Amino acid sequence: MGQERWADVAVANPGQVSPRFVALIRRYLLPVVRVLWRPTLTGTAHLPAGPYLLVANHSAGIGFAEIHSFVALYLHQVGPQRPLAGFALPLGFQVWPLSALHRQLGTIPSSYKAAAATLAKGVPILVFPGGDYESVKPIWHANRVDFGGRLGFLRIAHAAGVPIVPLGIRGGHFTAPVLLRSTWLANVLVQPRLMAVKRWGLSALGLAGALALLAWVPAGWPMRIALAWLWLGSPLVFLPWLPWTVRLVIGPPLPATVLGDGSDAALRRALVQVEAAVQAAVNAP
Repeated sequence: MGQERWADVAVANPGQVSPRFVALIRRYLLPVVRVLWRPTLTGTAHLPAGPYLLVANHSAGIGFAEIHSFVALYLHQVGPQRPLAGFALPLGFQVWPLSALHRQLGTIPSSYKAAAATLAKGVPILVFPGGDYESVKPIWHANRVDFGGRLGFLRIAHAAGVPIVPLGIRGGHFTAPVLLRSTWLANVLVQPRLMAVKRWGLSALGLAGALALLAWVPAGWPMRIALAWLWLGSPLVFLPWLPWTVRLVIGPPLPATVLGDGSDAALRRALVQVEAAVQAAVNAP
């Protein structure tokens, strides 16, 4: 199932977090993430004025710890007066309560049309190019930046003529360790494919929960297997359960000129530079 039918959702105020949500995030989310993951956000001085792409590596399945840490720290350190629109799966804009949450946070559908409209308004965009490829990489590749050869975000930056700012995230993958990445797993479990996800991961929490369901549910084997199957295909298997430290580092921006003439060959060369810049931010002491 594709998500093209939901990609044209219009966002009135991209990047603008509602005042009510700003207050909630500062009062409740910020203290919680500080206790759970002790996050730090450095390099905010590198953020240029005007539109840009803030390009980050992705991890831990749904990136729960890293995304919540970034949102809380960005609003605390930079403030809501500098809007930043996050890319989100278009399907979420048609499913309540995600649709209501997106409106409050000013996120936009991850589509070329929404990106062009947002950048044209002068609003920068936070994007995780690695998507489901990078977010479910196995734990021993936790700190390796690999966008899977994807060039779409570079086409967006080239069309808008905006710089690319690297954001390196370290530690998020250890809050919800993934043991295996597989397209086969996404197809067999079905639920990931219904969410338009091509790859799925076997997480440590997912494996432990499946074994527990198979061993202790007071029901016959068909019911146990069905419950374990449903559990393994649920996004809940990527919830953070280890209190690992999350570190977010923003590096110096790369000018739009690194994208060359916008041809595939030029963008592939630029991809190497962007991945290297994000990797440098990940490795920063």
